[in-house]
Order: sequence, then C-alpha cells, then structure tokens
Amino acid sequence: MMLHPSYTDLMKVVNSGVEIGEEPVVNSRYSIVLATAKRARQIIGGDEPVIDNISNQKPLSIAVEEVFNSKVTIVGEDDSQEQENTEE
Repeated sequence: MMLHPSYTDLMKVVNSGVEIGEEPVVNSRYSIVLATAKRARQIIGGDEPVIDNISNQKPLSIAVEEVFNSKVTIVGEDDSQEQENTEE
C-alpha cells in the first residue's frame, strides 16, 4: 500500500521552515512515522482532528493529512512534547 503523501513529501513540509544551516526538524522517515503515530494515538484517545472532511478516514490517515497540511507541528525531541497543535 502506498502512503500519500509520501514520507519524502512529509519531510519536506515539516522541514520547510528551517533556515539554511539549522538542524532539520526531522532527519528520517522513522521520525515522521513516530510523529504521525503519536498524533494518531492522540486522535484515538479523544483529541479532535484539526482538518475537515475526515469521514471514513482512519486516525493515521487523519494524522498524516494534518502534518502534510501544517495543521499539526512536529517539535524537537528535546522539547517536552513531540507534537503540539498549532490551532488552539
């Protein structure tokens, strides 16, 4: 099964705000997988999705779409939370 958007596309979006010379937010597909899986668990646990048109979508698909559309931000592992909602 093919993931859309691809891991590469997700990494580009997540790292798009990083200045040249700065450390990227995510360095690997593994980081993207962890972040989207964590967000999917938050949705399963009762957090409201921050995107529209989620009917019949699984929590992981919702999480991937949220990351791809910059509705959820992945923050560095040294911070207290791996992800935080950008829309409060």
